[in-house]
Amino acid sequence: MKPQLLKISSNPAFSFQVRHDRVPYFYDKWHYHPEVELVYIMKGTGTQFIGNDIDRFQPGDMIMVGANLPHLWRCDQQYYEGKEGRLAESAVLHFAPQALGEPFWQMPENKAFHELLERARLGVVIEGAAKKAIVRYMKQLESASEHGRTILLLQILEAATNQEETKTILSPTTHKEDFHDKAESERMNRIYQFIFNNFQQKISLEDIAGVAHISPHSFCRFFKSKTKKSFSTFLTEVRIHHACKLLAETDHPVSDICYESGFNNFSNFNRHFKLLKHKSPLQHRQQYQQPKKGIS
Repeated sequence: MKPQLLKISSNPAFSFQVRHDRVPYFYDKWHYHPEVELVYIMKGTGTQFIGNDIDRFQPGDMIMVGANLPHLWRCDQQYYEGKEGRLAESAVLHFAPQALGEPFWQMPENKAFHELLERARLGVVIEGAAKKAIVRYMKQLESASEHGRTILLLQILEAATNQEETKTILSPTTHKEDFHDKAESERMNRIYQFIFNNFQQKISLEDIAGVAHISPHSFCRFFKSKTKKSFSTFLTEVRIHHACKLLAETDHPVSDICYESGFNNFSNFNRHFKLLKHKSPLQHRQQYQQPKKGIS
């Protein structure tokens, strides 16, 4: 992918920052930055894009995004409609590894920290007791000062090194050069925004190539070279993840959800859903919804 380089605003009094965001929706441009980012979702649902991976996000999720790894969190459409009282909320930590100095990362005692930074280049999901500890440390960081901040940062890193409660998102064979090049960042953002706004409708190859301002044939090669996926595969994944949201949060018939998600063939929808999620749409619904009492 080819995202935007995002400059993280900083306080000259601190070498790293933690903030608490309460916003109508999260920043939705495909971007990257040299700082490592740790995100804890407190409120809000939507679709997350990390490298070439697509998944749903929800409250309670915690992700560590490594330096220069492209990403975005796209809130669901209702957050863009400005409904009263609906806000997305997250705690976010940014820190530049170089702030601690290269010798720090090379110390034998800090081998686990160094390995964590390498794993973060693939995106790291943090769960369990490690996540609970990090949430507590992040809250303390908001009011800590001077050396106390450094101690808390190290405690966060230590908790995140627990490989039993963390997992990487991307394949170990993924390389950062697979994703971004500054010159084409705006093109990729136009493509993404068009897909987000139109995936429930038919999107022809000519339509999307026109957004990118290249020929359909050139677009296919361009998109595949940057995402390692065909455009049709990528679009299908976006639609399936939207269907997952509807299956979990509504009682709409599965056949209706098929069409609401942009598919025009029910058997095709079922086939793609099973290929991506390794279960049927009905099994996905049953996993997230308790059966209603009194209905046999």
